[in-house]
Amino acid sequence: MMATMLRSCWLNLKRDYVALALTFILPVVFFSIFASVFSGMGGGGGTSDVEIAVVDEDDSDVSRRLVAALQKDASLDVRLGPGKSPESRYDRASAEQAIRDGDVYVAVIFPKGFGESFGGFAAGGIAVDLIADPVADPISHQMVAGLLQGAAMSAAPDLMIERGLDQFDQFVGMTDAQKTTMDQWLATLKSDDGDDGDDGDAGSAAAGFGGMIPVNTIDISLRGEEDDTAGRIVAFYAAAIGVMFLLFSMTGAMGMLLEEQRSGTLERVLNSNIGMGRLLTSYWLFAAIVGFLQITVMFVWGWAVFGMELWTGRIVVGFVVMTAVSAAAASGFGLVLGTACRSEGQLRGISTIVILVMSAIGGSMFPRFLMPEGMQKLGLATFNGWAIDGYQKIFHHGQTVFTLWPQVLVLVGMTVVFLGIARLLARRWEAV
Repeated sequence: MMATMLRSCWLNLKRDYVALALTFILPVVFFSIFASVFSGMGGGGGTSDVEIAVVDEDDSDVSRRLVAALQKDASLDVRLGPGKSPESRYDRASAEQAIRDGDVYVAVIFPKGFGESFGGFAAGGIAVDLIADPVADPISHQMVAGLLQGAAMSAAPDLMIERGLDQFDQFVGMTDAQKTTMDQWLATLKSDDGDDGDDGDAGSAAAGFGGMIPVNTIDISLRGEEDDTAGRIVAFYAAAIGVMFLLFSMTGAMGMLLEEQRSGTLERVLNSNIGMGRLLTSYWLFAAIVGFLQITVMFVWGWAVFGMELWTGRIVVGFVVMTAVSAAAASGFGLVLGTACRSEGQLRGISTIVILVMSAIGGSMFPRFLMPEGMQKLGLATFNGWAIDGYQKIFHHGQTVFTLWPQVLVLVGMTVVFLGIARLLARRWEAV
């Protein structure tokens, strides 16, 4: 008897394709997504290159060697200027602006006098300036700081040893024979240029005793005298979580269509003069308005409770534009699911699977800038990816509404496509 009941339960599960997907497919999909992300971060070779701007204000032999070593590093995408022309070069101000614009993650500045103080163990050496926005990307500047130490060990070991020995001779003293021996060894070391060395081991060794290059990290997420780091983190998660729940709300709202179909109300409405096109437009517009209000409430809550910056002209205009196009696209997406599904239960199951996968890939659950390069590009195929990028520009990078045109264009295009698909799928109700 129990075997019969177990077989009956299995047959019921087997017939419910949505339940099967939720039970066996969705967990595997989520596991694959996060395994890809974290295995890449763990050094599996899947991480994307860190894009950095390099400014050589010192223009010394030491700084040129270090720039060349950074350019050889496979984990870095070194950019010396904003354009492809060799004459185009970053300066300190343009490199900082490139970070604010999201073009690069970190700027490495070799200041005047760096080469003269390089390799000395005494205090007071000139530090490399590392400009970064730890709120927008909390990882890259730490990685670059470590790679600088590896670059010093691989690019200029002769200078480091030579200057260290000079200081040793100054404070302790060396015999003439010792100096001659060391000069011969340094000449051999310099001719080798460290090309045959293992950069990774050098970097690890340097990091093991704090590093040979002093690094001064400049946090450009600080605005004026006030540290707005916490508020910007709140803004990021307000956008990420808000976009995900916006999709759930929109698909839930479109369940009204299926409810009206089940109750027979939809057939009576279609027999009137409203027509299917205007009916779908009404549902889409109502859901978009509700979605706009939903996102607004979340951001206002972030401002009121967590101190997130919101009420400035630039932010308000950018927020309104991004929220309007995001709500419109999400409403259109919900309309597609509502017209494609045959029942409310099917809508709930399918929407859960699709939205969770989109949210995992698009950055609502895990920041896309920490994902491997392939995953980052895949995220641009989702609604979440474009919406979050737009909010990032306003709240993280301090950009104006005019820089939002790629996100706005894509989301408006998605809205048009979604509405067209929903209209085609709704023909089945007109044929009844």
